[in-house]
Amino acid sequence: MRGTSQASHDAVLRGFDPVATAAGEDGITIAEHLFVVVDALDASGSLRRALTDPARPGKDKASLVTQLFSSLDQRAVDVVSAFAESRWSDEQDLAESVEDAGELALFAYSDNAGTLQNVEDELFRVERVLEGNRALLTAMGNRSATKQQRLTLLEETLGGKLHPTSYALLERVVGVPRGRRLVPAIKQLLVQAAERRGRTVASVTAASELSAAQRERLASILATAYGRSIQINVAVDPEVLGGIRVQVGSEVVDGTILSKLDDARRRLVG
Repeated sequence: MRGTSQASHDAVLRGFDPVATAAGEDGITIAEHLFVVVDALDASGSLRRALTDPARPGKDKASLVTQLFSSLDQRAVDVVSAFAESRWSDEQDLAESVEDAGELALFAYSDNAGTLQNVEDELFRVERVLEGNRALLTAMGNRSATKQQRLTLLEETLGGKLHPTSYALLERVVGVPRGRRLVPAIKQLLVQAAERRGRTVASVTAASELSAAQRERLASILATAYGRSIQINVAVDPEVLGGIRVQVGSEVVDGTILSKLDDARRRLVG
């Protein structure tokens, strides 16, 4: 998302955040209604163009939103109207921003309910399961299958086992991927959940599970290094042989034995 679109996206979501926070249990309904708008935008190029046309007055575009989506929750209509009144570098950015608003509504609901950390933990476990089960990942992310086929598989695999927020978020990325690959989409949800809790995600790969004391020590070291609270997500991979690999955003600290062996091999060959 480029400059103008990013500025519009951020400004509208800042205004929507307190609305979503105050919505309580209605957050799930608001999210569902926002996803209805996303699907309508994805299905209609003429609608996207009408709502992002820079030559059209913002009030006219907001009025069109009200006309088309009057049956939806007014809070969903209001945030979509605010998006429509904004300016966009690319028409696709509008749908992406409305999608983000829907996810924000779900996270705000979970945050209010005191279950956000649980949701984050569940999403991380699902990510681990998918990365460890390539057949399941391929089937759940199969674009050749219908939306209903993918959602049926999700229900058979995880139905009734997750918090409603976790399941709603996964329903969206599985059923309507919108060009996103499944595991990276879940990773992005994890980042959003951590950010809402005022934390930064550190993805840790280790040869064996870390103890609670080791996690706390690592979180403390990283918090000192980055100047903010760190959420530690640990994946166990015996192939790394020993040590740990830590990724925070785009930064990677690789201290695994496998990495050191690779470095030694390259020096010998070179």
